Amino acid sequence: MIRIKICLLAACLTFTGLTQAVSAGDTSDALAQAIDFRSEDARARDGARHPAQTLAFLQVQPGMIVAEGLPGGGWYTEILANYLGGDGGLYGVNLGEEVWPMFSRSAEWVADHADRTATFTAMAEGFTDNGIAIKSFTFSTVPPEVMGTVDRVLLIRALHNLNRFESKAGTLSKTLSVAHNMLKDDGLVGVVQHRAAESASDEWADGSNGYLKQSALIAMFEQAGFTLVAESEINANPKDKPGADDYVWRLPPSLSGSKDNPDRRTAMLAIGESDRMTLLFRKAS
Repeated sequence: MIRIKICLLAACLTFTGLTQAVSAGDTSDALAQAIDFRSEDARARDGARHPAQTLAFLQVQPGMIVAEGLPGGGWYTEILANYLGGDGGLYGVNLGEEVWPMFSRSAEWVADHADRTATFTAMAEGFTDNGIAIKSFTFSTVPPEVMGTVDRVLLIRALHNLNRFESKAGTLSKTLSVAHNMLKDDGLVGVVQHRAAESASDEWADGSNGYLKQSALIAMFEQAGFTLVAESEINANPKDKPGADDYVWRLPPSLSGSKDNPDRRTAMLAIGESDRMTLLFRKAS
């Protein structure tokens, strides 16, 4: 594993076997270094996920405090932990323990996902030794001292798992309320989300298939006290045109349903990762 240490006050970037001087204001170089010095497996997804363009569009900068919603296996966590640097903070924010049992999955699956809150800190610390402040909690257990201190909340490929239980438990609206309270007055929320066609049925596009309508998502954010300030097609993929019987996990990297079907696998790889909206919201005063 290659470790990266970003020291903005010392105006330097330190890598294993490499030291390179850099201007403290040259955040693009710092971001490029944090992205490039990952494993080959991690970088293999860059062409579909565009992390440099995405984080630049979401106005994430070194030294910020960032709350990463549903960090999962840490694909963005690794970049953020190194890019934010020792003056920054990275908070992994997971679903509340009351939400995981709502998924129709095995007890082992539920336990594994619920445990990710407890394991986030060790995972993030394994990506860097730069001294960044790391915390882990759920949207139901945000520490009081965190409220009003966060610069960015990032919800990357996370909102379908919140919206799918909205009608049952208000999971997305509650999460957006918490995000609003966590942010500073000028804080922003960055969203990357699998995008359903506006012509899709509301039932199909409720998140259970992985997709959400962009118009519906914007409306929910506005209702929660946010203003849409920018949208981008950075992560768009016009090849992804799911039908009523499709779900996002048919596509890479999951390739669900392709294990014993090489023709299906070939077709899904030709489509690539999902079509995604990329949105930026500001906390309304």
